[in-house]
Amino acid sequence: MSSVNSLSVEKLLRLVGTPRCPMLLDVRLPEDFEADPFLVPGAARRPHDSIPAGATDYAGRSVVVICQKGKKLSEGAAAWLRHAGADAETLEGGSEAWAAAGMPRVRAERIPPRDGEGRTVWVTRSRPKIDRIACPWLIRRFVDPSAVFLFVAPAEVAAVAERFDATPFDVEDAFWSHRGETCSFDTMLTEFGLETDALLRLATIVRGADTARHDLAPEVAGLLAVSLGLSRMYADDLAQLDAGLLLYDALYRWARDATGETHNWPNLRGRSA
Repeated sequence: MSSVNSLSVEKLLRLVGTPRCPMLLDVRLPEDFEADPFLVPGAARRPHDSIPAGATDYAGRSVVVICQKGKKLSEGAAAWLRHAGADAETLEGGSEAWAAAGMPRVRAERIPPRDGEGRTVWVTRSRPKIDRIACPWLIRRFVDPSAVFLFVAPAEVAAVAERFDATPFDVEDAFWSHRGETCSFDTMLTEFGLETDALLRLATIVRGADTARHDLAPEVAGLLAVSLGLSRMYADDLAQLDAGLLLYDALYRWARDATGETHNWPNLRGRSA
């Protein structure tokens, strides 16, 4: 029986990848995680027994706690979080129910090491246009909501990556970059295991705009135009990234929910009242 403080797999799926998604905490035992090393997109690992001492850090936030089966570990952790002032729920059936329903799961081995504050840190070339906005959007929405992005001079990306323990992306000879005719966004979908219908549809548009392939989809020219416009509106790369997140949020919701919808201003002239 569902708990009043639980969320179904289907409801969580509608939130994943959107700005309204709660914070997701995976509190599975180490041995259970090692046996199934995948995460609900956007989830962060937390030891269940660390929750009581750190519960106040989540006060005022919406949280969904995920354990293996949606029972004692997530119930106890969520109760502690509510005690500290968080709006905390559990995922019905836990990670097992999510996997059984065929929902997208992130390959944990592909997530770069986190810094002392639990964030992944990424570095790329300054003055982003398309891939270097699309990839941070994907990471923030599906891999690590707290991810940090460093935009630096192109010649310094490798050195900054080494000195600041950052993961380079969308640069030559990096793991997270173009492969053949595909772009860095495609690489991230494949490596993280996020090849859903909506994200693959979006990837085609990103690839077309990033590699001058306007034949790939009708939306390519529009994404290119808006991306170039944003790059001229913002001198600060992080401000441009913030604006670009909204753009990709909208494109994702279109790719997920609205590709079959059209719009035409109704001409009412000549119709009877």
